Amino acid sequence: MSTTPETAPKRGSRLPRLARRAQLLEAAQEVFVANGYHAAAMDDIAERAGVSKPVLYQHFPGKLELYLALLDTSCEAIVASVHEALKSTDDNKLRVAATVHAFYEYVANAQGAFRLVFESDLTNEPAVRERVDRVTIACAEAVSEVISADAGLNREQSMVLAVSLVGQAQVSARYWLASSDQSSLPQEQAADLVASLAWRGIRGFPRTDV
Repeated sequence: MSTTPETAPKRGSRLPRLARRAQLLEAAQEVFVANGYHAAAMDDIAERAGVSKPVLYQHFPGKLELYLALLDTSCEAIVASVHEALKSTDDNKLRVAATVHAFYEYVANAQGAFRLVFESDLTNEPAVRERVDRVTIACAEAVSEVISADAGLNREQSMVLAVSLVGQAQVSARYWLASSDQSSLPQEQAADLVASLAWRGIRGFPRTDV
């Protein structure tokens, strides 16, 4: 359940440090997703969390540090989802589908957190740019390992293919969420369409161990 000014703990109430940090991150995510980095204010985040600004600054020395903490959490979530999808089966057609569905699931159900990764208004900040690039590379590397092992391609070849697959999944998922009539094209159907397209391409590099 999202923290709102109405449901947030009363100002001054004590929480364990980790619980307080989680509460602050949840409030910050809501503010950053709604307003973007530049328009978000620490005052707004503190008010949303139901704490004083000094309490907020006890956990995060500034707005950038708070944003980076959220970004790290978001990046870890999507990379973990891709790893889980790849490990879910040994059937490569199903692996492709599971990976595409992982991106659609993340974009559709992460309470807008994907915007921090894929639509940040702070990409000119080196620390943000590094994390955004890292999440794409980390996802692609996971996919690349499977491609290289199964198709016998070298790292450079498999990475080009993997980056293409990852880009296709995340860009199409963002487009679907922003532009599609989701009543006529539900999430599962959209992901299945993209997975079918991706599989028709990648199956041209058959397994070398069969």
